Amino acid sequence: CKAPAPTCINGLAIELMPIDTDGDGTPDDCGMETWASDFIVSPMGDCTGPVKYSINRVGETPDPNASGLVLTGADVGTLVVQIWAWDGAGNGDFCETYILVQDNMGVCPGQGLLSVSGAVSTEANNGVEDVQVSLSGQGAASMMTNAAGTYAFTGVQAGYDYTVTPQRDGDYLNGVSTFDLVLISKHILGVESLNSPYKMIAADVNNSRSITTLDLIQLRKLILSIDTQFGNNTSWRFVSRSYVFPNPANPWFEDFPEVININNLPASVLNADFVAVKIGDVNLDAVTNSFMAVEERDIVGAFTFEVADEAVKAGGEYTVTFAAGTADVDGYQGTLAFDNAVLELVDLIKGAAAEENFGLTRINEGAIATSWNGQVEAGQAMFSLVFRAKADGQMSELLGVSSRMVKAEAYNQAGQYMDLAINFGTSVAAAGFELYQNVPNPFKGETMIGFNLPADDKVTIKISDITGKALKLIRMDGAKGYNQLSVNSKELAATGVLTYTVETSEFTATKKMVIVE
Repeated sequence: CKAPAPTCINGLAIELMPIDTDGDGTPDDCGMETWASDFIVSPMGDCTGPVKYSINRVGETPDPNASGLVLTGADVGTLVVQIWAWDGAGNGDFCETYILVQDNMGVCPGQGLLSVSGAVSTEANNGVEDVQVSLSGQGAASMMTNAAGTYAFTGVQAGYDYTVTPQRDGDYLNGVSTFDLVLISKHILGVESLNSPYKMIAADVNNSRSITTLDLIQLRKLILSIDTQFGNNTSWRFVSRSYVFPNPANPWFEDFPEVININNLPASVLNADFVAVKIGDVNLDAVTNSFMAVEERDIVGAFTFEVADEAVKAGGEYTVTFAAGTADVDGYQGTLAFDNAVLELVDLIKGAAAEENFGLTRINEGAIATSWNGQVEAGQAMFSLVFRAKADGQMSELLGVSSRMVKAEAYNQAGQYMDLAINFGTSVAAAGFELYQNVPNPFKGETMIGFNLPADDKVTIKISDITGKALKLIRMDGAKGYNQLSVNSKELAATGVLTYTVETSEFTATKKMVIVE
């Protein structure tokens, strides 16, 4: 009774060809046929017999017998399609993908015009979705890149000058963590230089055309939620891919081009490409499109805070010292969680970590964001928290580590990821299952849903409207620790209040999100 679930390839580019529609032997139109089977990653079998496939434009009623789709000049550009799989009992399910329909030879009637197209991708060639690309000159146009990071302007008149300008802002924390601070610090100290001009541009957080400790300060404030955006920079920068840096060790030796100028357009331009730089992300782990899988990280052990357990009594004041469990650490980040019904934070005493390593914006909710990088000796005091008890309790039951505000993780001196935990001697408190509020919220366009898993597990994410109707269902292999996925409002066809539920084999949690028009 279950419909087959097809898996689509990530897009296909098709060039329209001249065709003769009236039979006089002279081409008078353009077209190309594509088949549903062209988009299937691997054919499927089913107990009811062979699975057949159909294709339709998004918005059209699916027809199980429509195994092919005829593309015409009206489809030029990015066409989103559904690929359906049907079993012998009539059950069907679909996956969405896209076709980049091109008329680069100008064979379609009424066009006889040229096109300007290209791709926006990272240094690692990951396509960046939802970049607003503008074409100015003889007329103006604007469009958003698709999941592959591509764009195409058609119907462009030859012989004129044009400028292509990409823009994307917001989503500042995407790809940003304390590990980036570790790498930027090593670059500043000359221990290990950033190995590309694009990473150096990403490290110049305050857009001063240099990399200094001021960039570290601003980036840490973002991680700790003290700031919500960069003061003098956008979230993304774009460099023409054809540009060659005259001095790769100094990308600001001259102004690098953030637009592409086309003079006296002689023919269609197919490679107006840009390298996208996510500011603050120097280890290239930003999620750039909706098809990008969540990175599974290998976790090597844990960095623990050594904390003495003790019983607390109402009215008493307690100084809790957090000592480093090992010297093999370059940095850590996370959220210190305490039961604010029992404990009241009175003071924070610096050690290896100082005031600038903490974010106290949600202290009234029992959450302290922390981010630190540097060198420390085993047993050295990192910091101390002074609490006043409002009720009786046990410290090991009142304190913990969470990824609520900041993803809990640490980094050893070999550049490997570690868990972050508190060792109370008889018990260890580490981040367990948690579902976080999507960021940004409310949102229009892209938002990030994050959750923490205590172990690898199968995960189902369901987004529903207020009536309970499912709008989107995602299944994924979740990795131990922090996981996130990108959701775009255009995929949900809804506005207002929605809910999202994350379910594993042992845990289920639901939160609300708001889409604005």
